[in-house]
Amino acid sequence: MESGWCFAKVNNRLAEIFFERKGKKLVFYGHCYVDESEYKTKRDKQWINSDIKKYNFIFKNKEYIDRKTGEKFKLTPP
Repeated sequence: MESGWCFAKVNNRLAEIFFERKGKKLVFYGHCYVDESEYKTKRDKQWINSDIKKYNFIFKNKEYIDRKTGEKFKLTPP
């Protein structure tokens, strides 16, 4: 099991998402919206730019929907 977080666009807003990878399955624990101005270093800005290109979700009804693939992930509180 691998747990972690990354930046993503959730409902068209910048957020940090928290997840765990169990085999090939992703389990989402939640997200929190953040303000890009909180991150000042060049490396932080690079991470934001690279992550939001890959991860773009819609969150509604306790479910994450990947905008690219349409795959659905249930919210699983820790």
